[in-house]
This record gives sequence, structure tokens and C-alpha cells, in this order.
Amino acid sequence: MPVPTRFALLFAAQFAAVGVLMPFLPAVLAGQGLGPEQIALILAAGSAVRLLAAPAVGRGADGFGDARTILVLAAALAACTVTGFALAQGFVALLLVAVLHAMVNAPVIPLSDALCLGAARERRFDYGRVRSAGSLSFILAAVAAGQAVQGFGVTSVIWLASACLALTALAARGLPPLRRGGGGRGGFRAPFASPAFRRILPLSALIQGSHALYYGFATLHWQAAGLSPGVIGLLWAEGVVAEVALFLWGKPVADRLGAAGLAALAAAAGLVRWGVTAETSWLPALAAVQLLHAVTFGAQHLAAMRVLGGMPPAQAATAQTLHASLGVGLASGLLTFASGPLYAAWGGQGFWAMAALCALALPLAWRLKRALRAAG
Repeated sequence: MPVPTRFALLFAAQFAAVGVLMPFLPAVLAGQGLGPEQIALILAAGSAVRLLAAPAVGRGADGFGDARTILVLAAALAACTVTGFALAQGFVALLLVAVLHAMVNAPVIPLSDALCLGAARERRFDYGRVRSAGSLSFILAAVAAGQAVQGFGVTSVIWLASACLALTALAARGLPPLRRGGGGRGGFRAPFASPAFRRILPLSALIQGSHALYYGFATLHWQAAGLSPGVIGLLWAEGVVAEVALFLWGKPVADRLGAAGLAALAAAAGLVRWGVTAETSWLPALAAVQLLHAVTFGAQHLAAMRVLGGMPPAQAATAQTLHASLGVGLASGLLTFASGPLYAAWGGQGFWAMAALCALALPLAWRLKRALRAAG
């Protein structure tokens, strides 16, 4: 089987797990008798653990020199621990399950990215095209999970997620042996020696973090404006389909713009997207700006992968997991927490705050361009 196909299967399996679990885990916890505050605490605990666990495992993978083995082990353990959400009873037990699952599952996506970027550099295939399998799988898995919930109850998504994570471990086992020859030096500080790495962290924090209000409250905002659940679902799907299209066919544009140009484009698109979302719930306008998800999320993701793909191989997993935690996870978590009071106070006008984050990112894209130019 060709190496790009193996990585496509890996991304498809792991994002299928995300697609079935993310929309329905709160409902699973509610079905176990937990109240809103307890559910929020369990979800927050998992997020906090991921911020710490992913870089630690990434650093260990670089030191060990075989990220593939670490990935197989992490995915297999995640397939086991996620079943605890169906089996455990009571708040304390479910909190323990959430912490354990977050600990082992945290490095799965960033390690997959690190391995895929290394293989793409060595074997000259398009990372974005391969990564599109994950986005497409997310859509299909979310739809399948909804059908499973209707037919078999909400707990069925836990067993689906476990199966997807087990398939992730099998797919990782089928990757070529991409040994790096361990001994990555410098610990967590090593990636920060790269000016481009230091620049991409705040860019990802601002641009990817600007999606926090959208992820948390766009559905509520559009429902309040009178849009039907079916229409809202189509708006969400449209954004992910646009993202898939960029990953599949956007390489010529990405090559022309480079990492800094992609980041600048993502920031500019965020200004437009969140400004329009703040000012109107007119369906044609929303349908138009939802296409910009390909840019606000997709282009920034590709920009980050281009920077991280240029890191020394012995620092690849550490850089990926630090970016996932500090560049995306921490900012998204804090901004999601802030989005509740923001939406309560300002409603849809709160999207202007998200636009402001993108405005702050624009000059940082220029600094990234200078850092990349100086490096090479």
C-alpha cells in the first residue's frame, strides 16, 4: 500500500473518533446523571491534562527516536480508556476516566502530523491532500454517530470511538518505520531556538483561537435568529467541506504564498468572516462567509505545518506537541472560557472580538515572513 494512503487511513481513523465523540460526550455524561457544572469540570479537566501530556509525550518520542511506536501505544491505550465513559459510574470515576483518556489520547494527532510531515518531506507527497482524509472522515463519522444515537442510544458513540481509536493504532502500526535515530537534544527549549517556531505560536493562538466563539455559540446565535437546525447543520458542514477542498487542491496556492502568506490570508479572512457573522444572520451572507472556514482554519493549519515541517527531525514531535498545546490548545481553552461571558453580554456582536484577534495576527504574519527569510 502506498505510504500516502497509509497516512490517509491513519487520519481517517483518528478523526472519525473525534467526530463521533466530540458532539455527544456531554450527552453521555448527562445520561450518567451528571449536572452541567460537573460536565463542564470533566471536560475542562481533560483539556488541562492534554495541554501538559502532549508535550511530555512528544519530548519522549523524540528522545526515544521512534514516534511510530509511541503513537501505536497511545492510540491503543486511548481505545481502552475511552470505554470508561460507558462503564464508570459517578462523578469521581468519570473524572478519573477523563483524565486518563486525555493523558494517553493527547499526543495522537500531533504525533501523526509529525510523522506525516517527515514522510512527506522524504517521499515528496502532499501533506494537505493526505490530511483531507481526516476532515472528510470527521463529517461522515458525525453523521453516522447521530444515526447510532437514534438507533442504539447515546452510549453507543463510546464504543464507536473505541473502535475508531483501535483502528488508529492498527493504521499507525502499518506506517513505514520512520526512525529518527533518537537523542533529540535541548529538551522543550530546543524548538524555541527557531525564530519561525516562536512566531507561529502566537499566530496559531490568535487565528485558531478566534474560532472559540463560533465553536461555542454560533449554533445558539443562529437558532435565536430563527434559522432551523437543518440549515445550521448545513452551514457547519459547508465550512468543513470547504476545508477539505483546500487540503485536496490548495497546494499550488500554498506553495506560492508560503507559510507567512497563508497566515496573513487566514488573518484577513478572519476579519471578514467574524465581522459579517457579527453584523448579520442573513442566510446568503452566512453561507458565503462559511466558505472562509477553508482559510481561517485550513490555511492557518497549513501555515503551521509548513513551519513545523521545517524543524530538525529530532525535534519534530516536541515541536508538534508544543504547538498543539501552547499554540492552539491553551489559547482556545482560555478564549472558549471567555466566550460565555462575551456572548452573554454582547450576543452576536461578540464576534467583533474574534475579528480583533485576527487583526492582531496580521503584523505577526509579517514578522514570520522576515524570520523565514532570515532562516533560509
